[in-house]
Amino acid sequence: WKLIILIVVTLTSAYQMLLHLIQYRSAANPVPANVSDIYDPETHARWEKYSGEKSRLKIYSCLTGWAVTFVLLLLNAHAAVAKLFPAHPLVQLVAVIGFQTLVESLCALVFSYVDTMKIEEKYGFNRSSMKTFLIDQLRGLVIEFCLGYIITWLLLRLHLWLGDGMVLLFAGCVFAIGLFISFLYPILSRMSNKFVPLEEGELKDKLTRLLVKHGYHVKAIEVMDASRRTTKSNAYFTGFGKLKTIVLYDNLVNSMTPDEICAVFAHELGHGLNRDVPKQQAMNLVNMLLMAVLAWLTVRTAGMHTAFGFDTVNYGFAYLLLGCAWLALLSPLTGLCTNAYSRHAEYRADRQAV
Repeated sequence: WKLIILIVVTLTSAYQMLLHLIQYRSAANPVPANVSDIYDPETHARWEKYSGEKSRLKIYSCLTGWAVTFVLLLLNAHAAVAKLFPAHPLVQLVAVIGFQTLVESLCALVFSYVDTMKIEEKYGFNRSSMKTFLIDQLRGLVIEFCLGYIITWLLLRLHLWLGDGMVLLFAGCVFAIGLFISFLYPILSRMSNKFVPLEEGELKDKLTRLLVKHGYHVKAIEVMDASRRTTKSNAYFTGFGKLKTIVLYDNLVNSMTPDEICAVFAHELGHGLNRDVPKQQAMNLVNMLLMAVLAWLTVRTAGMHTAFGFDTVNYGFAYLLLGCAWLALLSPLTGLCTNAYSRHAEYRADRQAV
C-alpha cells in the first residue's frame, strides 16, 4: 500500500504541475483575432507577464507540496506524531489533522505571501496590509482545521456506528455541510469585509429595473469594501431564496459607469435565471457520493494505515489519504464533467447578458 499511495501522490501532483505548465505556456499566445479590437497589445502583453508569473508560482507551489507530502509519508511522520498522544481515536484524529493542517499552512504561507504581497503588488492589484494578510491566513488556518475536524469526526462516528452502511449517510452529511457553509457565507464574509447598502441613484434604479424585467427578486443590493485587499472588480449573488443578495465590489462601483456595471451584473443574473447553482449542487452530490465510497474503502482497509506506521485505522490519516491520493486521482475524471458544464453555463450566461 505504501508504494501504491506514494506513486498515486506523485502521479497526481505531476498531472497538476503539467496543467500549470500548459497554462504558463499558453500565456504567450497572441491576442485572438475575434477580440483584437478589445484588447490592445500593451494591455495584453502586461496580462501575459502577470498570468505567466502566477502560473509559474503555482508550479513551484505544487512541486513543494508534493515534496513535503512525499517525505512525510515516506518517513511515517504522521504516525510518529500520533504516537505522542493518547491512543483514543478522537485524540489521534485531532493529532493527525492538526499536524497536517499546520504543515500545509506553513508551506502555503510562503507562496501566498509571494502571490499577494509580491505579484499582486507588482501589477497594482494588492491593497492588503501585512496585518490584513496575516489575519486572513490565520483565519484560513482555523477554518481549514475546523472543517477537516468536523468531516473526519463524522467519518469516525458514522463508520463506528454503521460500518459498511455509512456511505450514503456520510455523503449526505458532507453535502449538507457544503450547503450550510454556502448558507453561512454571507455571515462569514462579514467577518473580514464591510457591506453597506447601495445608495439611491441611477445605478440602483437600473439594477432594480433589470431584476424586475426578468422577474427576479433579491433581498438587498450591497457594496463590499473589496478595495481593502485588491483593485480588481467583481459582482456576485450570495444567499438562497428570499435571502439572495447582490454584492458589488466597491472597485466596480467606483471605476465603471452604471451601464457597464449592469452589463457585468447581467452575466451573474444569467446564472440565476438558468438556475446554474442548483444544477451544480446536484453534480456536487454525485461527487460527494464518490468521495464517501473512497472514504469507506480507506477506513475499512487497515493496511493503508499500518503501511505508514499506524497500529490500526487512523481516521485523521484516512482524511489525509482521501485528499492527497484518492480524490486527487478521481478529480481529473469528474473534473471533465464539471468543467464541461461550467463552460456551457458561462457561455449561456454571456448570451443571456447580451
